[in-house]
Parts: sequence; structure tokens; C-alpha cells
Amino acid sequence: MTYAIIRTGGKQFRAEPGKTLRVPSLLGEAGHDVEFNEVLLGSDNGSVRTGVPTLSGAKVTAEIVKHGLGDKIVVFKFKRRKNYARKQGHRQGYTEVRIKDITLG
Repeated sequence: MTYAIIRTGGKQFRAEPGKTLRVPSLLGEAGHDVEFNEVLLGSDNGSVRTGVPTLSGAKVTAEIVKHGLGDKIVVFKFKRRKNYARKQGHRQGYTEVRIKDITLG
């Protein structure tokens, strides 16, 4: 089973061929390909290779499926007895990508 641990948007994800991931927003239109070059760990048929901090020559190719907004969170600030209350909502953007190929170099 081939998989890789990639880093994008300050987060780490486990990528497997054919798997769909929801990563922080990326530039590009739906249908275009994107490459992730920050591969931290790779496994191919039981042999595991780790990078220091990344694997040289390794890359993960993916196709952008769609862009969207995540679930709404509510940010509520409150100070008692000070007549202070602020309510604000936020929806974080994401990009859904489908992993096409993993090259460990």
C-alpha cells in the first residue's frame, strides 16, 4: 500500500492514490492539477522512507475537485459587568483535491 504524509497550509495529511482530501485553500481552478513537494514520509509496499525534514525528489500529484467553505464557527467574546459582548461568525475556505499519483523519488 503506497501512501505519503504531505504538508500544506501548515497542516499534515496522509495521501493515498484515489483518496480525496480537504486541504486549506489553494490557487487554481477545478480540474487543474497541483503538486505537493513537501513530502515528510513515504511508504511503498512496506518500505518506509522518512525525510529530514522532507524527502528529496518526492512529490504528490493531485487534481483539484472543488473549492468551498467549511462549517460555520461562532466566535463570542464577553466580559461580565462591562457591557461588552461581541458575536462573530467565520467559515474557513478549503480546497478538495483527489490524489492521482505518488512519486517517492
